[in-house]
Amino acid sequence: MGSTVLSLRIDGELLDRLRRRAARRGMSVQDYVVGTLVRDDFDERFMAAVEETERFYATGATGPTGRASGTGLASRPASGAGALAPASVRAAVAAAHRPPEGSA
Repeated sequence: MGSTVLSLRIDGELLDRLRRRAARRGMSVQDYVVGTLVRDDFDERFMAAVEETERFYATGATGPTGRASGTGLASRPASGAGALAPASVRAAVAAAHRPPEGSA
């Protein structure tokens, strides 16, 4: 997989914040921004897969057991297999994007 140059014009204050965050992690600004974009891209693709799975089960399609499933993932048990419902996944992804307490 090759790489391509992307040139951005960003606000000076944003660049300063990015520099501080990158420095705290011992990274260059470029590596920090690319890592952030990769994480965001993964989250977008993951959420799309969760939503597609939710639609699949909500339509009453045949589930992995071969039986018709008329229930959505959100109605699965609160523990054990199937415990991670889409709402929980959304909350986990949102929490991962919240800045740590006390950070700029």
